[in-house]
Amino acid sequence: MSSPNPYAIDADTLSGMKPLRKVVYSLGSNLGDRLNNLQGAVDALRDTPDVIVVDVSSVYETEPVGGPEDSPSFLNLVVVAETTLEPRTLLERALAIEDAYGRERGEKWAPRTLDVDLIMVGNTSSDAADLRLPHPLAGERAFVLLPWLEIDAKGEIPGVGEVADLAGRVPGDGVVRRDDLLIEAD
Repeated sequence: MSSPNPYAIDADTLSGMKPLRKVVYSLGSNLGDRLNNLQGAVDALRDTPDVIVVDVSSVYETEPVGGPEDSPSFLNLVVVAETTLEPRTLLERALAIEDAYGRERGEKWAPRTLDVDLIMVGNTSSDAADLRLPHPLAGERAFVLLPWLEIDAKGEIPGVGEVADLAGRVPGDGVVRRDDLLIEAD
């Protein structure tokens, strides 16, 4: 994993405390009880030590991108949080949450009970095969950008652009805000 400044110390040298960094997750589900899967993932993120959930977007229903033609539609949302955890730890937590909801890995973009994508962690940049930050497709996906814009109007994908600008460039048809579906607050 690399950062813009390879000599940066990611801790306050006097106190030993790590700074809070903004983290953004995109959650989606198109199998099983989709809303319950999303609620459980949000609850699991809230229960993660050293992760402070700042806001959760509305639920959006979206057409699947890629994958088999007969794939059911997704329910998606975005979570903005703050954390002192390292990106690899955040990824491992996301994978554990997916596993807890029966996520089966196989065909790329296949239907799934739960998808917990780590979109960004502060200004961290990573091009590892299993951890690419910021998420390489986030700036092209309306199902990420529109929910994110709803809760973080000044959001920005490091090295890519402002969420508001990016959202204005992607087609939003097929992404419908579902005000009738609510994620319960803590």
